[in-house]
Amino acid sequence: MIMLAGGSRIAYHLRECDHCFFGLGLGFYRTRIIQLSFASPPNPSSSTTVNPATHHLLRRSKNTSSPPCHRIQSKSPGEFPTLSSCFSQQEEDHELPSEGLSPVSGGIVALGKFDALHIGHRELAIQAAKVGPPFLLSFVGMAEILGWELRAPIVAKCDRKRILSSWAPYCRNIAPAEFQMEFSSVRHLNPRQFVEKLSKELGVRGVVVGENYRFGYRAAGDALKLVRLCEEYGMGAYVIESVMDKNHYARNMNASDSKERGQVSSTRVRRALAVGDMRYVSELLGRKHRLILMAKDQEGLTYNRSRVSIPKSCLLNLAPKEGLYEKCSIFIAEEKLVPCKVVIDTTSIHVEMDEVDSCIIVGNQDFHFFRIEFGD
Repeated sequence: MIMLAGGSRIAYHLRECDHCFFGLGLGFYRTRIIQLSFASPPNPSSSTTVNPATHHLLRRSKNTSSPPCHRIQSKSPGEFPTLSSCFSQQEEDHELPSEGLSPVSGGIVALGKFDALHIGHRELAIQAAKVGPPFLLSFVGMAEILGWELRAPIVAKCDRKRILSSWAPYCRNIAPAEFQMEFSSVRHLNPRQFVEKLSKELGVRGVVVGENYRFGYRAAGDALKLVRLCEEYGMGAYVIESVMDKNHYARNMNASDSKERGQVSSTRVRRALAVGDMRYVSELLGRKHRLILMAKDQEGLTYNRSRVSIPKSCLLNLAPKEGLYEKCSIFIAEEKLVPCKVVIDTTSIHVEMDEVDSCIIVGNQDFHFFRIEFGD
């Protein structure tokens, strides 16, 4: 049985800023869906080993599966702490918080930027699930406050819950949930104040971060500081090594970015989509890229027995570059998966289905969703 770790809402916009925290969120639609996707799914049965000798961090091997999770306890100044098992690994059932408590109370919260929900993000959730109910902590309202230009999300807001549910086999059969915080409520918090908020206001039992994680106003805190502060407030802290990208793009991407060390990132996903390399996108995401479009009424739609064209204005997330994509699939009537090819031009997404009479657009509805998956 798959259990949800708590209620979730999500806000999508996410970018990096030296003067603040980072965030993301999600919302859901209620309507009929037709969907498409691109890539081969990961193997939940894979496993890796831990190298605790390296910088005394909880390390993961360079492949995409996960090591055992341990609490990090602080040691002497200037050192990353040694590893010791601390949270009970015998907890088989994770109860949801009782009424009146924070939705993340008693949970293990992954901190980071979750635009793409890629394999690095999944790794954080895997580690969190090993010691408690897993959550991804998101911030909303950042774009409005910081004046950022909005970008199309990599994952459609209405599709995030599906992806998180697909992580359940990796996360002790628990689907991670996303939790929103208003960015305005944490923007000016220093590292100690932020950890105090997690502990006292939200009731978080532990946090999981990547080794390069920074937090607090003007990114004043790093992973080591987080470990020490969490110990002071009686919380577990888990620092894991970045999931690295071995693809041939790795050597040339973001060479001028001081934070770029070859790790899997949402930026890499965006760049792979920009050149139309769907196999690489699938490797980074650990799944096929799913494009979702929403058309109001049937305005702008053109279709016949085996083809439908949808204006790009209907896109809910980021599409690959213009061109022809073979080995794609479209979901018809919620359940039926139909092979197709996709042509993307400057104005529209054209879907040509292998099966005649597959294109069924049901009328008398306010909205129509199209879900497309892209093959390698």
